[in-house]
Amino acid sequence: MMVRQAMAKPRRQALHGAAYMFGAQSSSSLSMTEELFLDAAEYGNIPEVRRMLDLPHLNVNCVNYMGQNALQLTVANEHLEVTKLLLQKKNLVRIGDALLLAISKGYVRIVEAILSHQTFADGRRLTNSPSQAETHDDFFACDEDGTRFSRDITPIILASHCHEYEIVHILLMKGARIERPHDYFCQCSTCSDHQKYDSFSHSQSRINAYKGLASPAYLSLSNEDPVMAALELSNELAVLANIEKEFKNDYKKLSMQCKDFVVGLLDLCRNTEEVEAILTGDVESCRDSETFSRQNLLRLKLAIKYEVKKFVAHPNCQQQLLSIWYENLSGLRQQTTAVKILLVLGVAVGLPVLAFMYWIAPSSKLGKLMRGPFLKFVAHAASFMIFLCLLILNAADRFEGTSLLPNMTIHDHPSQLFRMKTTPFTWMEILIISWVIGKIWEGCKGIWSQDIREYMSEPWNLLDFGILAIFMTSFIARLMAFWHAHSAQSYVDKHYTDISNISLPSEIQYFQLARVSWMPSDPQLISEGLYAIAVVLSFSRIAYILPANESFGPLQISLGRTVKDIFKFLVIFITVFVAFMIGMFNLYSYYLGAKHNDAFTTLEESFKTLFWAIFGLSEVKSVVINIDHKFIENTGYVLYGVYNIIMVIVLLNMLIAMFNSSFQEIEGDADVEWKFARAKLWFSYFEHGGTLPVPFNLIPSPKAVIALLVGVREFLCALPPGKSKENANDDAELNKLRQQEDVSVEALSCPTHHQRFMKLEKANKASLKTKTLNNNGVHGKTEETKALKKKVKIMNHLIKRYILKAQRDKEQDEVNEGELKEMKQDISSLRFELLERENHNTEMLAELIRQLGEALHTRQKLN
Repeated sequence: MMVRQAMAKPRRQALHGAAYMFGAQSSSSLSMTEELFLDAAEYGNIPEVRRMLDLPHLNVNCVNYMGQNALQLTVANEHLEVTKLLLQKKNLVRIGDALLLAISKGYVRIVEAILSHQTFADGRRLTNSPSQAETHDDFFACDEDGTRFSRDITPIILASHCHEYEIVHILLMKGARIERPHDYFCQCSTCSDHQKYDSFSHSQSRINAYKGLASPAYLSLSNEDPVMAALELSNELAVLANIEKEFKNDYKKLSMQCKDFVVGLLDLCRNTEEVEAILTGDVESCRDSETFSRQNLLRLKLAIKYEVKKFVAHPNCQQQLLSIWYENLSGLRQQTTAVKILLVLGVAVGLPVLAFMYWIAPSSKLGKLMRGPFLKFVAHAASFMIFLCLLILNAADRFEGTSLLPNMTIHDHPSQLFRMKTTPFTWMEILIISWVIGKIWEGCKGIWSQDIREYMSEPWNLLDFGILAIFMTSFIARLMAFWHAHSAQSYVDKHYTDISNISLPSEIQYFQLARVSWMPSDPQLISEGLYAIAVVLSFSRIAYILPANESFGPLQISLGRTVKDIFKFLVIFITVFVAFMIGMFNLYSYYLGAKHNDAFTTLEESFKTLFWAIFGLSEVKSVVINIDHKFIENTGYVLYGVYNIIMVIVLLNMLIAMFNSSFQEIEGDADVEWKFARAKLWFSYFEHGGTLPVPFNLIPSPKAVIALLVGVREFLCALPPGKSKENANDDAELNKLRQQEDVSVEALSCPTHHQRFMKLEKANKASLKTKTLNNNGVHGKTEETKALKKKVKIMNHLIKRYILKAQRDKEQDEVNEGELKEMKQDISSLRFELLERENHNTEMLAELIRQLGEALHTRQKLN
């Protein structure tokens, strides 16, 4: 029978003949029995393998020309029964490589069979990779080429790479986990040794670990809070993409994978409660009536911070935000645009009255409406528009030209200095100053309520800081001019009654001069220049509220992206501009007075000429000299021509192309970009506090006075100063999230849903014990525990839906090759079983014929 099987496999023997190409054991060194044993294992011949395993001198670890033993061949061809037979043998090698092979092919039943082997009893083999010292044995295929997988790959990492949810779950049940890589700048001995030994392998091992951590299978099954874990990991990977430039695309792809996972979870929500569980991490609404419908959207805040745009722009998220945006004004959502415009105008006109009513009764019905995000936004926008109107009206007396010419002076009485007419603040300017001070106070409160780095990371806050700084510098310079003029006027009032025909001291006479005689460094001139810059920047602040509108929002986003492109372009532009400016100045600096004009003769003139040449406002005669120095003149012609070619034809067209690319990128995904920008705008008004707009926020409210008195009492009683109620809630939520993340790390060793919930509940009870018991402490603990159970239940439902959807999509995407191959292997195994049964029946028939012949022969002898 062995000869017949050997003759039946000519193709396989021909392949064995090429063994000289590999460093592994060749087929010529195998005995006939070992070759037949490997063939039987590869083709799933269960009876033959079972029979040959009983042979006393069979080497079960023999390998073919590719260096694969019987276990590896069996696993590669998905022969479960043969695998179980081989695993019963002692001293079997390369079990680890067989496990990795089964995981890579998704053979769940074979993975379970291998994991039941006694080698995995302690669980150490599942966490150690082939490259670690304690596993340098025959557990993996440690030939010259190593395993078919990277030496830093562990079973759990490979299963995560392959997105095998069931296998990941099995490995987590066995205690496997993926160790988070050290920080990129870590200087520990392990990282230093790996960097010195092989920096490329070290980087690859980090990427493989992050690929496992970012896998949806590992995120969903190993983390108690997969949403928070995915958000944090996506940000970490985005940071690494900017640090490790060599693997930037890999890290960016993994970061996007984490973001898609969060979006996928949000897409599976079926009711508001599940959406709240994802956005807030808690399904229990705040007990305070003031925060009943406005949860602490910490996960959404992180998503905005990390720019997970598809998550923020998701319809489920946007619908939840919209319900919070129109808090206490739910009927306004169905109203027409005209009604909304009338409401906005009404709030703008009646803003002082509304502010006064809120100041008197902040807890009234009107006060609750004013605290709503929508009305708060309208009030602040109306306040800003009023401020812009004040800036316009401040110059209304000069719209048709000023009556006071630069060479004229005026006086109200004979002893008055001229500067006392120009330096005092008008009532309009005092209103502007009050708005600026109110805005400064608002910014100080914003810095106090959040980290200063987070506050300054917002571009609009930087713009506000610049505008306010310029305004304040302008006002201070104006105040200095007024103070000097007032001091001079005091001197005049003390010594003179009429200064019409009197010669004043020079330092006093200066304040009597007309504008044309003022010094260039006069504080009033500096104040007027800075004020003009601040006015221009103030009008640019209108762009902040544009994302509220669907039509203007994408345009504002494109404009912001264009500004970024300009800053990138300026690096090249300034380099070229300075090079030609210095070159042309060096060429013509010796010809001052000997040129058609003064272009390029001084550094200032060189700057002006080249700058206006960009817009075509400089003359070609700028390079002509009146002396017969043709070489210098021709050199100037060439340099000036090259400058215009580079600047006008090359660089400006490149800038236009950059603008067009940015605009097309925004337009290609305009809806997501706009909704993300609108969510950022909305979210800034979700925070409690800051209801009164500028400048009404300068007036201390009774509520603020009471809070101040309470704070003073706590300080005097040596109690730790408390934060605002909202910040305290945020801190409590963040502490709870950190606690859950710590529990999720512990839960890797026992990752079943029940065990993870018990650990989480235990940690929650421990944290509750540390709180001070009050009258309703027991009730609060019970409510929090119920909310925690509900949250875990909802998250488990979402994870189950996500896994089922992933498996269903995988089944739909896969071609039927796997099923056909499985059928082929089953038919092959069945054929060998039928052949074995046929041989057995043939032997039994031969035995019966022999016995019958002997019986007949015996009877003949007796006869």
